Amino acid sequence: MQENKKKQILLVGNPNVGKSTVFNTLCNKKQKTGNYAGVTVASHSGNYVYKNEEVEVIDLPGSYSVYPSSEDEAIFSKYLIDEQKNYAGVVYILEALSLKRGLLLFQQIQDLGIPMILIVNQIDQAERRGITIDIQKFSEALGIKIIQTNAKEQIGIDEVREAVYNNEFVKTDQVSFETPNEHRDFIQKLVAHKGFDNEYKAWMSLSLGTDLGRIGGVMEQLNEPDSKSLVPKRLQVQETVRRYQNVDKILADVISKRTQFKELLTEKLDKVLVHKFWGYVVFLAILLVIFQSVFFLAEYPMTWIEDTFSWLAAFTSEHLPEGPINSLISNGIVPGIGGIVVFAPQIGILLYFLYLLEDSGYMARVVFLMDRLLRPFGLNGKSIVPLVSGTACAIPAVISTRNIENVKERLLTILVTPFMTCSARLPVYSIIIGLIISEGTFLGIKYKALVLMGMYLLGFLVALFSAAILKRFIKSKGKTYLVMDLPAYKKPLFGYDFKMVLGKVWDFITGAGKIIFIVSIIIWFLSYFGPSQKTNEMVATDVHLDHSYLAKMGKGIEPVIAPLGYDWKMGVGILTSFVAREVFVGTMSTLYSLEDDAPEVKVIDKMRRDVKPNGEKVFSFATGISVLLFYAFAMQCVSTLAVVYRETKSWKWTGFQVVMMTGLAYFVSMIVYQILK
Repeated sequence: MQENKKKQILLVGNPNVGKSTVFNTLCNKKQKTGNYAGVTVASHSGNYVYKNEEVEVIDLPGSYSVYPSSEDEAIFSKYLIDEQKNYAGVVYILEALSLKRGLLLFQQIQDLGIPMILIVNQIDQAERRGITIDIQKFSEALGIKIIQTNAKEQIGIDEVREAVYNNEFVKTDQVSFETPNEHRDFIQKLVAHKGFDNEYKAWMSLSLGTDLGRIGGVMEQLNEPDSKSLVPKRLQVQETVRRYQNVDKILADVISKRTQFKELLTEKLDKVLVHKFWGYVVFLAILLVIFQSVFFLAEYPMTWIEDTFSWLAAFTSEHLPEGPINSLISNGIVPGIGGIVVFAPQIGILLYFLYLLEDSGYMARVVFLMDRLLRPFGLNGKSIVPLVSGTACAIPAVISTRNIENVKERLLTILVTPFMTCSARLPVYSIIIGLIISEGTFLGIKYKALVLMGMYLLGFLVALFSAAILKRFIKSKGKTYLVMDLPAYKKPLFGYDFKMVLGKVWDFITGAGKIIFIVSIIIWFLSYFGPSQKTNEMVATDVHLDHSYLAKMGKGIEPVIAPLGYDWKMGVGILTSFVAREVFVGTMSTLYSLEDDAPEVKVIDKMRRDVKPNGEKVFSFATGISVLLFYAFAMQCVSTLAVVYRETKSWKWTGFQVVMMTGLAYFVSMIVYQILK
């Protein structure tokens, strides 16, 4: 291995063994973790400094074997095999409850001659299930030191850092896989002919199929009769069977299980939580609790944030010299940023519940439940991982489709995933629901919570029905099936999850805040100046705004959006939110602050009392429903578009998605508004 000034290590292991958690703890990062396979589908890099040595940690996608069957596993193999000279070694993570499965990949890497440090994570979980591991015997059998960790509680992490610092990566001469007798002579000739370091590298080259295009010529040179027995998949299966036989022998000596007379809690809970009827009832009940909490628990912090920004706007308006700078800050930037920050508590509460569900093991059951619903709509079981991920953000959700092997099914999933309600839609939903839905309750549940849950379910249903229609045009010959382990239920680490949520909320505030800051300045400039002297002569703010460049632009698109029930200010909000959906709220906050120069009045109150020239409310019930539906269906996120293009490598499908989603949003919103008005 080449030495670098910055030491580079790889985190490797099966999916769902705690790699991302180890990565986060080592590097103090906030990478998403989950209790189901497919959470990490791209490599992530982070750094930490230990004893004045800087170490770069690369968290690779989880994989079960060095032989890739999907794009995320191909990323793993590329880093591991093609770029091994760039890193000091591999930190391999085994989960105590799935040693057999994890040892297959461990042995493959070991036989490649790559130096490793071995971690066994979550031993406490195994002990709770009556499984005891003799670490000393296990270490001797594998020929490598074992570090025991519990990453979420930071147990053993310093020992890992110390081992990396001391270069305790072990490269053993121990061979786990012996070349089958029927292929040994040819493999040995191939090693000599192609210059492989060992027999397993030659075997793997054949099993991957990388040399089979030229194998005929090589076999002629080596006097090998034919290549019928050198089918890559057959070689892989042959290797897997032999490796598992070896693994079984090792584990028989190091694992002991206590007899369980009592049914495990996990199995008891699963009789209800994955039941074909009650499982869905429980899931809907959990959703109701979450959305009720989003409004109830967030009420006080949101009020405090609103009051703080109202005071800040009034303070800057009063103490800054009168003029453009005063207006820019007090009526533009402060209300714009405040309009986004005020929704941070709701986003934080929603994400916290999602983290707790993932951490407890329940989200894996949701994936299992949803698999049954997806099949009739043309989506396979693996599609549910992107769809579930889409409730947080569509960008990682689209990327997570890499674990779908079938190209057509992957494309179908990419096209419908943005229909899922992401956290960026939440501020829009919250402010519109607050405007048009009363404060009443049904069976103790707020009407607002029921409507918000309805919007989330609507996004899911539209994704399913869109997939059902698209599958008639994007036909797939093969099918991909979901195979997953349901992890044991466990008590979530509330403090760890809270820390992760704080990081995500801060990312949301800073990410959206940067966009809002720029948009607020642009909106203020266009609204402060106009094409005629009227703008400079008028004193009243509402007239000032109506004669601005912004009003002229907004009124220019009014004929297009009027059938949806929108005025020109809402049109400007929709246009700016094509950058990111949450920008709509910041834009409306800025516009209404410019129109009504009363910083002590909340933006939602200004929006509620706004009327059209004919006396109708701007935000009537019909208009509000129209806005909700538009944002439920429209593709309004430049970053998501960029990721869709990167993943599909096709402007055709990216453009089709934009036209499909935006067209659907426009016509559904128009029809519903015309009916309700």
